[in-house]
Amino acid sequence: MATEVILVFDIGKTNKKLLLFDKSLQIVLEAEDKFDEIVDDDGFACDDMDKIEKWILESTHQYMQDPAYDVKAINFTTYGATLMYIDSKGERLTPVYNYLKPLPGGVAESLYDTYGGREEFSRKTASPALGMLNSGLQALWLKMHKPEIFEKVAHILHFPQYLSFKLTGKIASEHTSIGCHTGMWDFDKMRYHDWIRDEGIKLPEPVGVEQVYPAAKINANVPVGIGIHDSSSSLVPYFKHTKDAFALVSTGTWSINMNPFNHTPLTKAQLEQDCLAYMSIQQKPVKSSRFFLGHIHDVNVERLTEFFEVDNNAYKSVETDDVLLEQLAKKNKGKRVFFAGIMPGDFVDKDADLGKFGSFREAYHQLMIDLTNLTADSINLVITAEDKTKNLFVTGGFAKNPIFTRLLAARFSDKTVYTSEIANATSLGAALVLWKCFGDVEEPELDLGLQRIPAARTG
Repeated sequence: MATEVILVFDIGKTNKKLLLFDKSLQIVLEAEDKFDEIVDDDGFACDDMDKIEKWILESTHQYMQDPAYDVKAINFTTYGATLMYIDSKGERLTPVYNYLKPLPGGVAESLYDTYGGREEFSRKTASPALGMLNSGLQALWLKMHKPEIFEKVAHILHFPQYLSFKLTGKIASEHTSIGCHTGMWDFDKMRYHDWIRDEGIKLPEPVGVEQVYPAAKINANVPVGIGIHDSSSSLVPYFKHTKDAFALVSTGTWSINMNPFNHTPLTKAQLEQDCLAYMSIQQKPVKSSRFFLGHIHDVNVERLTEFFEVDNNAYKSVETDDVLLEQLAKKNKGKRVFFAGIMPGDFVDKDADLGKFGSFREAYHQLMIDLTNLTADSINLVITAEDKTKNLFVTGGFAKNPIFTRLLAARFSDKTVYTSEIANATSLGAALVLWKCFGDVEEPELDLGLQRIPAARTG
């Protein structure tokens, strides 16, 4: 008997994956592909959309025809800050422009000058000035610098909705993609910002992320979701399977700290410290901050390993020493040893005197104290007493670093800190929003892989 599944395409900047989830939310199949980048019409690196579209169509046909599976729905989750431009015949007009592409001067300024200045525009749209990462500016850039193409644009879609369109032919928009530091959404009025209308940017009105359409373009009736932004998708399992207010600390190269329960407008100070807002599937702002945790950790560990002449992976075997943590806290009285002043541009604190440490182990404990405190400062940008956050869920690479997690639990002693391990949380979120497509089947309890973290002793 065929296994009923939801097929999810999870499109990251580096890896492109497809996953099949069954009715117990288990992954029954996972496949991954990488596609070499090409260059756009300006010679800047970008994803190869021809190959990605071909892969999606071929994979969809493959699993819909496979007798082992009964595909009940298809959905997409992708990286954000990416637009697609469609002509009146439904054809893509441009390459998929890379959000790392430099934004020429004058594009953003034209909006700031007209709509209250940079500070007010950024506050109202919950979008720090990030160049092409503000995807709305990509559309304005196309209008200003490639008018011959812009004149042919009938529809503008965010990346997840474009991939859905390739199967359904339906033009759609949804809040998680629009609300992701795009500069398009007025968070005061909870609608498109006035500049979208004033500049003739052709965007569909957003609908709920649970919306599905039949896969008419491939002559199938299977329901296809309109897609979801990856950061918002990763929150979905926690929304559905935890009752108390929480913040999610997703660690890796960056620590991305998301609080879905803090709906206060971003302040000037928060914007200046790289805070922004995503949008949840409930169409509510998700205040977010970030800190370059993984990168700063790695480049400083490299310096420590060279100084103490130890193996590059020595830090992985360093166990938490509560006595040492207390000694360091007492010795330094809470002051940072690393990054005591302004952080250098390469994030390596070359001014830190490593000779004051008796061993790599001692130096690494102090590095983690300082990095955890900096991470906690970043988290505190999006947590207030009013939002009643009870739990912190730590995911990603640093969830496996007990020094980090126990120090974080000490910094947030008024909350319960858990590590959480969910395989492919982003893909799972995209499947969960289409759960209804399994029919009258009760959603199973999801194991969030929670482990409560005891606080380290820091004096």
